[in-house]
Amino acid sequence: MPHSPQLGPKVRSLRRQQGLTQKQMAERLSISASYLNLIEHGKRPLSAPVLIKLAQSFPIDLATFGEDGAQSQTELTEIFADPLFDDLGLTTADVKELVVAHPTIADAVRTLYQAYRHTREAAQGDRPLPGLDGVEGVDQNSLPTDQVSDFLQRQDNHFPALEDAAKRLRRDAGIQDDNRYQRMAQWLDDAQGVRIQWVPIEKSPTIIRRFDPHRRVLYLSQLLAPRSRHFQLAHQLGLLSAHDQLDQLCDDRRLRTEDSRRLARVALANYFAGAVLMPYESFLDEAERRRYDLELLGHRFRTSFEQICHRLCTLRRPGAQGVPFHMIRVDVAGNISKRFSGSGIRFARYAGACPRWNVHAAFLTPGQIRTQTSVMEDGTRYFCVARTVQRGGGGWKQPHAMHAIGLGCATEHAPRLVYADGIDTTTKEHAVPVGVTCRLCERPLCPQRAFPPPSMRLAIDENVRGINLFMPVGD
Repeated sequence: MPHSPQLGPKVRSLRRQQGLTQKQMAERLSISASYLNLIEHGKRPLSAPVLIKLAQSFPIDLATFGEDGAQSQTELTEIFADPLFDDLGLTTADVKELVVAHPTIADAVRTLYQAYRHTREAAQGDRPLPGLDGVEGVDQNSLPTDQVSDFLQRQDNHFPALEDAAKRLRRDAGIQDDNRYQRMAQWLDDAQGVRIQWVPIEKSPTIIRRFDPHRRVLYLSQLLAPRSRHFQLAHQLGLLSAHDQLDQLCDDRRLRTEDSRRLARVALANYFAGAVLMPYESFLDEAERRRYDLELLGHRFRTSFEQICHRLCTLRRPGAQGVPFHMIRVDVAGNISKRFSGSGIRFARYAGACPRWNVHAAFLTPGQIRTQTSVMEDGTRYFCVARTVQRGGGGWKQPHAMHAIGLGCATEHAPRLVYADGIDTTTKEHAVPVGVTCRLCERPLCPQRAFPPPSMRLAIDENVRGINLFMPVGD
């Protein structure tokens, strides 16, 4: 990271944000103005001592300052694939240059595009157009879900403060695997003065948990299965006992709205619940020993398939890391409702995922785990497993929601997974060619292509039909 020439433009952008001249910034960094000029133009590396001095003198996060902007480049490429920009002739190189040289402008373009999409969709849906009262309104157009996803990604989905708080709770409340519900319920009563009241389905068919802070009552639906009961208790304990840690973590300027900060608190309380029910050390040890068998881990910790997948994506403690996974959750329409990339894979933000990912095929075999080795356009290979999960519903007439969960890693880690046994993940021969999304993929011969490749001029010949409408045709 310290020797990346791409850090120069970031240093220049930081200096301009601070309103400093090169001389003024150089003085703070104890280097010459001429040397700083060379750094900003990528002609000299940003050495480790200068980078440390930079972190000490300016409000930057070293964990994110050295990122190469690959996800930002993917998102911007996806934006410029919109037909709105067809006449501009922008290339991938143009987008990369913008992200590297002017990251702040790249962020501004993303914000404007999000506002444009929000307004366009509202107009198409014949809904009132929000956010027309100034800059603050435009800021509100950025979806809270996207802000929270980016927040988790920046933290690598690992929060040591919450891990420590969950560990203290287990110790102080005497929580063990065989007494979790009893000990958590007792601790709620003893330490927080909260009693639990079960609610019949006919009284509250749609709410599974509700806390009344004035009466100090936690209402839980009788619809909750035992695993869900444990999770909801741990979640409420997180909101109450880890209140200060949640406040501190959510005090992030990039969580720009009250809705996004509230959603972040929910996500972090879920993180806390997972850490209580699946303690870091024992969970990592069991995951490695069982070779990441998701169903065995679910039985061992008495948690759901989705909860197990979530927890596996949080094992990023330095010196005690698990397999770096990515995770995605989609519904039958292809909408992405959860995404996290610990493997380096890129997800589409403004469009659906590639239809060739096995997470979509999981709907064909509900409840069964499907495996897939895939190869991206740049040659990067991933090994993925996917399975459907079902939630909701308390009886025959109650609706059920079905999603598919995809969990994957780079193929170099695949031998650590039981699901890769007997599968050769070292070659591309049996790998399924996939992309981020059709609007970004350059593979013209894909039989499931929904849009033309971004760099290909659309040329339709009514006398020739290929395997897709957009493939180039010869003489």
